[in-house]
Amino acid sequence: MGKSLYFECKSGISGDMSVAALLDLGADSEKLDKALASMNLDSEFTYKISNVFINSIKATDFDVIIPHEHHNHEHHHHEHRNLEDVNKIIDKADMTDSARALAKKIFKITAEAEAQVHCKDINEVHFHEVGAIDSIADIVSFAVLFDDLNIDKVYFSTLTEGQGFVKCQHGVLPVPVPAVCKILEKYKIPLKITENDGEMVTPTGASIVAALYGGENLPDEFIIEKTGYGAGKRPYKNPVLRVMLIKEKSENDL
Repeated sequence: MGKSLYFECKSGISGDMSVAALLDLGADSEKLDKALASMNLDSEFTYKISNVFINSIKATDFDVIIPHEHHNHEHHHHEHRNLEDVNKIIDKADMTDSARALAKKIFKITAEAEAQVHCKDINEVHFHEVGAIDSIADIVSFAVLFDDLNIDKVYFSTLTEGQGFVKCQHGVLPVPVPAVCKILEKYKIPLKITENDGEMVTPTGASIVAALYGGENLPDEFIIEKTGYGAGKRPYKNPVLRVMLIKEKSENDL
């Protein structure tokens, strides 16, 4: 019986929460360190992995830090990375072929959605969100850690989203943001809107779901082998992504 993961997205899903949850689950942080170092983008970001407590439950936090002066002087450069530029960075990274393929797949899903929203060809879009360095760090890290866990099947709870508006580089956008709507529309991913004010599902989070989504329902019964908690940074009651390593209940487990 192969290994399965269950993503419980009751508090939404983002790139950093997903990375943090897999680290908390025990995925190899050294592989993550190696992959991120090999991209040679040290001048553009650093990152910190730490333990935090959310409602007294220990969770892992993955924080990508963009140096302040870099924000100001070279922001223009960041905004103009397109999908080809991002793929070149991923090609340089020290990771397995399957992790590389997953990272590119996640980026492509985001890129297609952004292209549709802005009515441009996918190669013409100079992504603000996609090319942003934290997205590159989140997606490469997630792909490396997911690959390390050697998972056969993935289940997701219904994605839970907030409402209202969120400020980003394109201006003020309605929640769910247009790129998230496009991704969920294309991949037929169920969504539930809550009373929470603000964005709970980010384009990176939605792209991770779309890249792994099989549309299957969680088995009625399963054995939990391990649980990981990934901390979110938004001010909700419970900003945490819980991911369970599960195996389906077989005759031997009776």
